Amino acid sequence: MTRQRGFALVTVLWALAFLSLLGTGLLANARLNTQRVRNLLDAAAAEAAAEAALHQTIFALLDTSERRWRPDGQVRLLAHGTHRIEVRVEDENGKVNPNLASPELLQALLLQLGVDRRGAAALAAAIVAWRSPVFGPDQQRARAQPYAAAGRDVMPPGTPFETLDELAEVLGMTPALLARLKPHLTLFTTSDPDVSARDPVVAAALGVKARGAATADSGEGTGVITVTISVQGARRTRYAERVSLRTNALTEIRRYEILAREPLP
Repeated sequence: MTRQRGFALVTVLWALAFLSLLGTGLLANARLNTQRVRNLLDAAAAEAAAEAALHQTIFALLDTSERRWRPDGQVRLLAHGTHRIEVRVEDENGKVNPNLASPELLQALLLQLGVDRRGAAALAAAIVAWRSPVFGPDQQRARAQPYAAAGRDVMPPGTPFETLDELAEVLGMTPALLARLKPHLTLFTTSDPDVSARDPVVAAALGVKARGAATADSGEGTGVITVTISVQGARRTRYAERVSLRTNALTEIRRYEILAREPLP
C-alpha cells in the first residue's frame, strides 16, 4: 500500500510539473502573439502616418499661395499623433534618365559614385546596350554572349527600362552600387538633367556646380517630383517610402497623379 501511495504521489508530482510547463509555454506563446499583434499595429500606424504625410505634402505642393512647398530638396518635419515624420521633396528634372542618358553622362555619374574609370565605362556601355534596340540575330547573340558567359539567365531585351530595379540585371551592376545610384535616377523625364540641378552628384557629373536651395529661382520644378517620407513611431517602429508623382499638365478635377511608389529599407 505504501508503495502504491508513493507511486501515486510521484505520478501527481509529474502531472503537476507537466501542467506547469504547459502553462508556462502557453503563457510565453500568448506573450509572443501579443507582441506580434502589437508590432503589426505599430507598423500599420506608421504606414498610415506616411500616407497622411504624403497627402499633406501634395496639398502643400498644390497650394497657390506663397506658403506652397517647392521641390527644393529640403527636409521638412511633420507630426502625426506620436509619429515624427521627415519629408523631402525633389524635382525629378534634376536626375538622370537611364533610358535617355548618353554613355558619357552615365559614365560621369558612375565616376562620381566611386566606380573606377574602366568599370564606369563598361557599365555605362552595358546600360545603353540593355535599352537599345537589337537589329538582327548576330547583334542579339553578341549582346547575349557576355551574360551567358557570366551564367546569367536574363539577357538584354533591347527595350527601355520599365523600373529602376531592372538595372540590377545589367552586367556589372551590384546591389550596393544600385542603392547608391537610384536616388540620382528617374524614368519620368524626357530630356537630360537640368544644368541647374540641385543634386550635387548629378551636377558634378554634368560638370556644373549644384544650385543651392536658397537661390532666387522660383523653384517651381517641372511638375514631376519625388517625395521621400521617413516615419519614426512608437517602440522604434520605422517606415519609409519614396513616391514619384506629377503635379502639372492635369485636369482641374485630377490635379496630381502618383506615378510610382517604393518602400525603402
